[in-house]
Amino acid sequence: MKKLAIFDLDGTLIDSVADLAQATNYALTQHGYPTHPTEAYRFFVGNGINKLFERALPEGEKSTDNVMKIRQTFIPYYNVHNRDFTRPYPGIVKMLENLQESGIVLAIASNKYMEATAQLVKSYFPHIQFACVLGQREGIMPKPDPQIVYDIMEATQIEHDAIIYIGDTNVDMQTAKNAHLPSIGVTWGFRPCSELLESGATYIANTAEEIVEIILRNA
Repeated sequence: MKKLAIFDLDGTLIDSVADLAQATNYALTQHGYPTHPTEAYRFFVGNGINKLFERALPEGEKSTDNVMKIRQTFIPYYNVHNRDFTRPYPGIVKMLENLQESGIVLAIASNKYMEATAQLVKSYFPHIQFACVLGQREGIMPKPDPQIVYDIMEATQIEHDAIIYIGDTNVDMQTAKNAHLPSIGVTWGFRPCSELLESGATYIANTAEEIVEIILRNA
């Protein structure tokens, strides 16, 4: 019986790739590096922003110092511009409302840095009562390390067998696997369905409504 649904944020609940691309390209330009088309960022994101910057930097420039330099330019820009193009995917708000009304506890586990995670959740889902919203925090390994899931479990005090994890990338499917949870891979996000299946998704959802069906069928 499923009582808690843990959601990834970017690529699962919100389509944020354009703002992530714009902010990263801005930071790259400020430091004299070449930029990338928005579509390329679908494969740069997923492992936290430091890994995003490492992937976006040119070969031979992927040092820790350069990553931190891009980060220092990116964060203040993104904090202002992270809602220029970002929107919830179709049906997401209704899906969250339906789960909430059905008594399912909701939580978010994101590799986006904590400040922006909290800001975006508050902006786009103000009436959804998430029991726990966690982004990437200092000193905590990013997904697919399962610590973020364990922290949500501790905060909600919901038993392991009553939890399901929902995401859009191989990182998410591996996170669920590392935490020994069933997973739903969503096909509208940043990565293709083939990646989700190869990464061991328990279920595949092609629409937001299918998430409700899968969870309530197991509730």
